[in-house]
Amino acid sequence: MNLTAAEDENPASEIHIPADVDWHMLDKSRFFILGAALFSGVSTALYPIVVLKTRQQVSPTQISCLRMSYSMLCHEGLRGFYRGFGTSLMGTIPARALYMAALEVTKSNVGAATLRIGFSETTAAAIANAAAGLSSAMAAQLVWTPVDVVSQRLMVQGSSKTIIPNASSCKYRGGIDAFSKILYSDGLRGLYRGFGISILTYAPSNAVWWSTYSIAHRLIWGGIGCYSSDGGVGFRLDSKSTVAVQGLSAAMASGASALITMPLDTIKTRLQVLDVEEGGCRSPTIVQTVKNLMKEGGIGACYRGLGPRWASMSMSATTMITTYEFLKRLSTKTQ
Repeated sequence: MNLTAAEDENPASEIHIPADVDWHMLDKSRFFILGAALFSGVSTALYPIVVLKTRQQVSPTQISCLRMSYSMLCHEGLRGFYRGFGTSLMGTIPARALYMAALEVTKSNVGAATLRIGFSETTAAAIANAAAGLSSAMAAQLVWTPVDVVSQRLMVQGSSKTIIPNASSCKYRGGIDAFSKILYSDGLRGLYRGFGISILTYAPSNAVWWSTYSIAHRLIWGGIGCYSSDGGVGFRLDSKSTVAVQGLSAAMASGASALITMPLDTIKTRLQVLDVEEGGCRSPTIVQTVKNLMKEGGIGACYRGLGPRWASMSMSATTMITTYEFLKRLSTKTQ
């Protein structure tokens, strides 16, 4: 089944998009091993932006990225930008494996089902991508939530108390130490703090991202096709144009997803990182977190860190989708 090949009703337009690589076409061992290596490299490059985003979200006042970066560099050095990275990386590998498996299995099965029902290939692709984004996010959160809790605690540990006064007062010597202390003080529930809001954040975020990406990808190729056909010249894609279209589609999808889900992501981050909210409450609730955000700056407080998150999502998504498509073709079974 091909869900990404272009539907071209106009014979005058010659767009030749490579067929999608479906789950049954992949060498699973190669797919997961190469995927772990490729995505680990991507995570390494983008991790400092995630640290900046996290610190901005838990700060009670608006702090610019430049000021936050300068403060971190002066007081913590480059090491501050990679706090919690080891924990994040080790957790990302199994989480990413779950994510990719759920994504491809759902996309393939839902896509085939929607085509059988009678949907057009464009609509079927959007539905399949949305469903795949939803299921993959839910599966990955089983691993990602504890990793998020531990790594985010480590991310803000070196921050000045004048910037983040409610950050955890407990000092951690590393990921294993943080894991054991959180488990001892709060139990398993502490490691899954914010699990519900994480599902509410990442499931719709992924659904929006993948469906928007699918639609944007087709619209861009359609626009290229219309331009080419109007000029009377057919267009045959090469690797550069493929990467450019994938990157632009990913950036557009990231913008839509970031704007829609940013308030939920801010609430989730605060629940997972802050030990004490206003009033001295231990383990702050969603309602109390929302109230505090409204007091601090209204709806604008919910969008603190939007710049780094948008940049992170756009760069990450652009890199990830091009890497992901490259990975799938590297992992295709030999006939």
